[in-house]
Amino acid sequence: MLSQSMENYVKTVYELQQEATWVSTSALAERLSHAPASVTNMVKKLAEPNLNLLKYKPYQGVRLTPVGEKVALEIIRHHRLVELYLAEVMGIPWDEVHAEAERIEHIISEDVEDRMAAALGNPTIDPHGSPIPAKNGAMIDREVCALADVEIGRSATVAEVADEDPKLLRYLGELSIYPGTIITLLDREPFGGPLKIQLEGRETPQSVGQEVAKMIFVILVGAAEKRSHPGPRQRGR
Repeated sequence: MLSQSMENYVKTVYELQQEATWVSTSALAERLSHAPASVTNMVKKLAEPNLNLLKYKPYQGVRLTPVGEKVALEIIRHHRLVELYLAEVMGIPWDEVHAEAERIEHIISEDVEDRMAAALGNPTIDPHGSPIPAKNGAMIDREVCALADVEIGRSATVAEVADEDPKLLRYLGELSIYPGTIITLLDREPFGGPLKIQLEGRETPQSVGQEVAKMIFVILVGAAEKRSHPGPRQRGR
């Protein structure tokens, strides 16, 4: 049995590995808000043969082993299923479910996980649009990019939004920007200014700042979506 702290390390390494092959211990320490020495001690422990969750190379960093990747995907599956269950069944707002799921993801059994998935119709995305890994680790593979990077005049469907900041989620809700929303980028102010966007079904254009647009991940209209093989998710952040 892994402790909650160990599971958090494995999940965080998985998330950081989407941006780099090897994750530095300093990046891991910053994300977890832990002292670098504590992080080094823990990753060494997780790399021991009896656990074999990480590969650790001094001065290079860490990465997940196949065993560690399987554990990470299972934790992420728990988290996103819990988020969706809280939102759809219990009616908890989408800006509150992430924090609740952070606590619950470590304690649900495999039986509860299976029953929760069945009750939800075996979903593939959570309330924020993040793919939910299947039991075998497979999940939807999408070619996504940040709204901030979309060309003027192009339309795109919101696939996913960053879910760590409740204030951001409340703001996006006020703008009616959710997964599935179709957005056309009308204009972009120079020197890092806001983006002028048009939501499908709305008469009046509106503006969003660059920082917000970087937290909205979209699929360009006409882009393909497919089922991936088991393995890490690749996305534009």
